Amino acid sequence: MDRIGRYRLLRRLGAGSFATVWLGHDDDLDVPVAVKVLADNWVNNDDVRNRFLSEARLMRQIRDERIVRVYDIGSLGDDRPYFVMDFADGGSLDDLRKQGIAAVVSLRLCAEACRALHVLHSHDVIHRDVTPGNILLNHTKDGSVKVLIADLGVAKSMIDMGATMTAGTPSYMALEQANGVAKLDHRADIYSLAAVTYAMLTGRPPFRVKTLADVLQRDPHLRPAPIAAPLGAPALLDQVLTAALSTDPESRPRTALELADALDRCADQLPPSTNSPFAPPGSSPTTTPGSLIGQAQLRAAPAAAPQQFSAVPSQTAPVAGPGPAPGWTQPHVPTASVPTPQPTPQPTSWAPPARRPFTFWLVIGLSAAALFTISLLVTILALG
Repeated sequence: MDRIGRYRLLRRLGAGSFATVWLGHDDDLDVPVAVKVLADNWVNNDDVRNRFLSEARLMRQIRDERIVRVYDIGSLGDDRPYFVMDFADGGSLDDLRKQGIAAVVSLRLCAEACRALHVLHSHDVIHRDVTPGNILLNHTKDGSVKVLIADLGVAKSMIDMGATMTAGTPSYMALEQANGVAKLDHRADIYSLAAVTYAMLTGRPPFRVKTLADVLQRDPHLRPAPIAAPLGAPALLDQVLTAALSTDPESRPRTALELADALDRCADQLPPSTNSPFAPPGSSPTTTPGSLIGQAQLRAAPAAAPQQFSAVPSQTAPVAGPGPAPGWTQPHVPTASVPTPQPTPQPTSWAPPARRPFTFWLVIGLSAAALFTISLLVTILALG
């Protein structure tokens, strides 16, 4: 097969259980395209076929530069459906993860992925399969890189969410998603993107799970290994990732935008040349993926002012269960739908509480000593 409709096929980009994606070329418009074709063994399965077409419709309906765009659909002679998408020429985050990449750039890219994911959430859609391979990069004419969300094959509407089969990649899957919770919400995706961030910084997902059974059997109190110190990152990085990877959805950031801002704040405190100490042996981590990303071009919002973070335990931690990390102030989780993204999202204020000054504790100590001395004198006089 060398053509599909008017699209000339150049090479296969990848194949999964349900479909194959080809690099093609639209000779009429003279642009590269990606063509996704349903696998022939699923052509007569109505459920899989409908899900394939639903993916195309979702990607077409959500018209945003952060979501891969679909602009054609059709069927082959053997009745297999296909759809045509924009081709992302920068590969995926998974490609960069395998190569090794500077920690500061990993954080910037994952922050942008959070903002792309928030676009889906603001349309009441959850992705359900956020992995490094489903986050794509595209080079723009001005030399910057755009982060795109792709592969909505198992995405679901939060409005119409009902009984549905468990889907996703176990290494990046939240516990409630593995349990098949019917009313799954956007916080499952936030867990997945935190797992992606951890994998980008260390080369591997936060927990050693390969199957759905592994997810269900994992100790719910187990926390990811700390990584901030080896990276030279602020303690906030461990605190935020631990909270976002909690088995309790209410301990996670409220929105993907909050996670994005926190990751950018961590990146602000890393020098541009910081390479990951977790890079695979023999690799040469770079400060830019493909040497094409400018330092300022990854930011969607102005840089937050440098802040000092302390690890004072939060006073709002739950009494039992897999609570938030030390220093994390648990946010209130709204019951309404996710708020729509703002043009210039501002840094949120869910940093760890500031440490009390030394003079405060000195005054408290002296006051307590004075009260004790007075009580002792009164007692002695009364007995005498």
